[in-house]
Amino acid sequence: MPSDAKIWIALGHTDMRRGMRGLALQVQESLKRDPHQGDLYIFRGRSGSLIKILWHDDFGMSLYAKRLEKGRFCLAFCEGRYGADFGLGTGLPARGH
Repeated sequence: MPSDAKIWIALGHTDMRRGMRGLALQVQESLKRDPHQGDLYIFRGRSGSLIKILWHDDFGMSLYAKRLEKGRFCLAFCEGRYGADFGLGTGLPARGH
């Protein structure tokens, strides 16, 4: 992963039935960003036990998934300072960090 790549975290809950194309379309429509530019996009499901990471490198698009057997992923936010509004009803401004 390049050191200048931004990491975008989708605020709210994502429909985890979405695959690579559906998540890439969500990035394009909600953020008006090109998912093929090398940034990472992180999505969390409602239960918190599953995250998906969408990333495009020089060779193509990759979709990584991680499911926890116990516990859940906690993604901390500070009043919209981290993450991005992917049109999931949070109303926070889109920012990458």
